[in-house]
Amino acid sequence: MFLEIVTPESSIFQGDVEMVTVPGVDGEFQMLNNHAPIVSLLQEGKVKFSGDISIDEAFQNKFSEGDKNSFELLINGGTIELKENKIIILVD
Repeated sequence: MFLEIVTPESSIFQGDVEMVTVPGVDGEFQMLNNHAPIVSLLQEGKVKFSGDISIDEAFQNKFSEGDKNSFELLINGGTIELKENKIIILVD
């Protein structure tokens, strides 16, 4: 699955991931490869993703390391779209 995380300033992450968990307005939910298409609003919380990940040095300070091969990003809110194994997250 390909993940792109975009802020108003720039695209802070692009890469292949195995799993993504987001704070939806109706509760946290997780997406894996071949998940059904979805569009949702996000609330304040953590975006978590895992896989064989490399974060650009310029943006490493925005992420914290979670468990094994996983990263977390605190967000104030945003939107997510998943279609054909490509996830785009727009965050505040």
